[in-house]
Amino acid sequence: MSWTKVMAVDALQPGGREVVKVGDRQILVLNHEGKLYAMDSICPHLKLSMKKGKITPEGAIVCPWHRSAFDLCSGEVKEWTPWPPLVGKAMGLVSKEKALPIFSTRVEEGSIWVEV
Repeated sequence: MSWTKVMAVDALQPGGREVVKVGDRQILVLNHEGKLYAMDSICPHLKLSMKKGKITPEGAIVCPWHRSAFDLCSGEVKEWTPWPPLVGKAMGLVSKEKALPIFSTRVEEGSIWVEV
């Protein structure tokens, strides 16, 4: 793993979210309650964007597409929402419950850095 400078710290206001490219990954960087978080911007369920995911009071990000929740700090599944019965069996073959990859962040010399 290595650290990559992704943006100026003042470019990400409180509540802000940005998707940045680091190598071949799309990383969602967000500023939630004064703390920076970085994670895969794509949900592990069906590879859909997490950018508009709601943050819960318990510190999880909820996929806006299928409502599964992932811990902001660890990426662990807090709540997994199975597919509706009519598509559940078929979708279960391509989508198993798994954590959302999370990356360390730091602020240095006015920039946000992500370890990928």
